[in-house]
Amino acid sequence: MTPSLATPRPKESDWRLFLRLVPYARKSGRLLAISLVLLVPLAFAGAIQPILVGEAVSLIRRESTVSWLMDRPLQQGLNLLSLLLAATIGVRLAFRGVQGYLVQEVGQQITAAIRNDLFDHVTALAVRFYDRTPVGKLITRLTSDVEALGDVFSTGAIGIVSDILSLLIVTVAMFSLQWKLASLLVLILVPVTGLILYLQHQYRKANYKAREELSQLNSALQENILGIGVVQIFRRERFNSEQFRRTNYRYMGAVDKTIFHDSAISATLEWISLVAIAGVLWLGGWLVEGQSLNLGTLTSFILFSQRVFDPLRQLAEKFTAIQSGLTAVERIADLLNEPIEIQDPHQHQAQTLAAPTLTLGSPHTPSGEICFKQVSLAYKPGEYVLHDLNFTIHPGEKVALVGPTGAGKSSIIRLLCRLYEATEGQILIDGLNVRDLAQGDLRRYLGVILQDGFLFAGDVKGNIALGESYSLDQIRAAAASMNVDQFIDQLPQAYDTELRQRGTNLSVGEKQLLAFARVAVRDPKILVLDEATANLDVGTESLVQKALDRLLVNRTAIIIAHRLSTIRNVDRILVLKQGRLVESGSHSQLLAQGGLYASLYQLQMLGQ
Repeated sequence: MTPSLATPRPKESDWRLFLRLVPYARKSGRLLAISLVLLVPLAFAGAIQPILVGEAVSLIRRESTVSWLMDRPLQQGLNLLSLLLAATIGVRLAFRGVQGYLVQEVGQQITAAIRNDLFDHVTALAVRFYDRTPVGKLITRLTSDVEALGDVFSTGAIGIVSDILSLLIVTVAMFSLQWKLASLLVLILVPVTGLILYLQHQYRKANYKAREELSQLNSALQENILGIGVVQIFRRERFNSEQFRRTNYRYMGAVDKTIFHDSAISATLEWISLVAIAGVLWLGGWLVEGQSLNLGTLTSFILFSQRVFDPLRQLAEKFTAIQSGLTAVERIADLLNEPIEIQDPHQHQAQTLAAPTLTLGSPHTPSGEICFKQVSLAYKPGEYVLHDLNFTIHPGEKVALVGPTGAGKSSIIRLLCRLYEATEGQILIDGLNVRDLAQGDLRRYLGVILQDGFLFAGDVKGNIALGESYSLDQIRAAAASMNVDQFIDQLPQAYDTELRQRGTNLSVGEKQLLAFARVAVRDPKILVLDEATANLDVGTESLVQKALDRLLVNRTAIIIAHRLSTIRNVDRILVLKQGRLVESGSHSQLLAQGGLYASLYQLQMLGQ
């Protein structure tokens, strides 16, 4: 069985997860390079500022060792130092703004590219994947998870490079001034860094749990919103609210753990920075008293003790963003690792299949022949829903699939359209295995009308064309051929009428009428009707049935109908029971056999 999102996979290291983002960062290489170059003057400006302040104190006390300052009058030297300090502040302000904008732009470009790839991958996954995956979890991964991973580069990785560079330059500057005080600060940094890394690891685990709980929360929301009619009809508001409340509290508890570890990091750094200042004052005071250190240098180190921990504090914040982002990358990697079960054949195979003697609808082959050869289907290992099906539907033949609920009628349709892959056996159309056909070609060859016509937000003509380049005249002709043009013309803006999501401003029957026009405009060779007229009123059904009769001429058709009276005139009826083909014949032949079909028919007639 294909691994699902719930199936545990070997965990990838943080480095391997990070490398997954590198190809996306390369696409924004120019902006990334500029933002990295700007880090150098920012780091130098930050390291110079404490030295300038210390020199000002030394100059006032006439302890400065810088000759070009001591040779000037005191006020002139202070003015010069003030100008240099202002210049470093100006550099930091200007460059930090530009660099911050570029970093965020890189993050947004990475986020958009990953979201596009993720959407493409998700829409290519087989229906089997959606059967086991809640929609709310997918939405979480496409939205909040993708937003979080954008921070891995924009706020996280580049920020960490900036902080490490600042830390290195500040460290070099400290050792160039006074190695004893510099060594003290470095010795304090080492254990603090280990503690921060431990807390970050705990934060990572808590954050993963929080995102899992968020997925559950979104799944519960999506389920209740889609099923609001059932919730209200059966008065489940209080019961569902209690379920949602428990899910919400679990999410809140998981988030509280991430807040605890994040706060612990901040509190630790605040406390250690004060300890560092106290240590510098103690050691520095002793050195000043021994006249091996001047007061200006001590002032610089007091400022350095804050500057050293500022990058560490920011590193902790960046690590928090990176841990959140890597959690998101890990979850998205699980989704991207989900194999695409149903794929088109390789290009060289497709070219071979496109040879004239094998082309669908070619005069050398029958047009619209369907053949199931020893086909079996199991949605789960060992749990078969179709067993060893063998039948052939000849070109132009009208065949109905009949059987009790769960007999496998819809599963046959899904296999024919290749929404699922057959576990065993072959499905042939005009002598070609459906596995050897491009999915686009196969599904253009088939016209499927389901009982529930799904509509997208957009206008009427767009819902009929569905992204294909049909002209308005072609769309009108298709609607007229199915007798649905009058209904469309009565809409406020006719074919330009905007439909809400899922077509909620149309009735169920009106949505179904558009589904007929959608198929008619494609002029398929094979028609599949799954209770296609069940949602239409008697008058409309009569009109559509006449149009269907015209559409069925010279076309192969598979019809699923629960009202057996509507399929008495088909060429052949295939009767299914528990995934097996148990009877086959015309309406009169099956009644004469007195088997399962006859029993179902008599029960329906009795009910009427």
